[in-house]
Amino acid sequence: MDLTMLLKPEAVRALSGVSSKKRLMNELGALAEAAYDVPHSDAIDALLERESLGPTGVGNGVALPHARLDGLDRVVGALAVLDKPIPFDAVDRQPVDLVFALFAPTDSGVEHLKALALVSRTLRDTAFCAKLRANHDSATLYTIVSEAQAAQAA
Repeated sequence: MDLTMLLKPEAVRALSGVSSKKRLMNELGALAEAAYDVPHSDAIDALLERESLGPTGVGNGVALPHARLDGLDRVVGALAVLDKPIPFDAVDRQPVDLVFALFAPTDSGVEHLKALALVSRTLRDTAFCAKLRANHDSATLYTIVSEAQAAQAA
């Protein structure tokens, strides 16, 4: 499994004007709907429900919101790079500007956990995160993700 298996180019976006966690979840729901035909309200509800169990901000400006949804046949993702960090109740209490959301089938089990581990490992790479933060073009962001995966595979 690699990030490009989880992520379509249309699910990668640089976002401006996002000022709250709720607004961010709305944007992630819109990305999931556009890229994977996930109903917008279902995606938002599932993300917010999971977030109510505990925040998914993992530190260093990174959040990994995730949810299980009916109607998916595999784990999929959405990547958002925010122009301004927002409060997210992260473990280090720092605001978040890199967000990789995962949407998994309700019965995905181990695949969901493998995807979370992969994304978490990848976003711990400070050089990779710096490249993402330095670019605000969606196509360039997807290219950065693709090239990082190719380099890891080599």
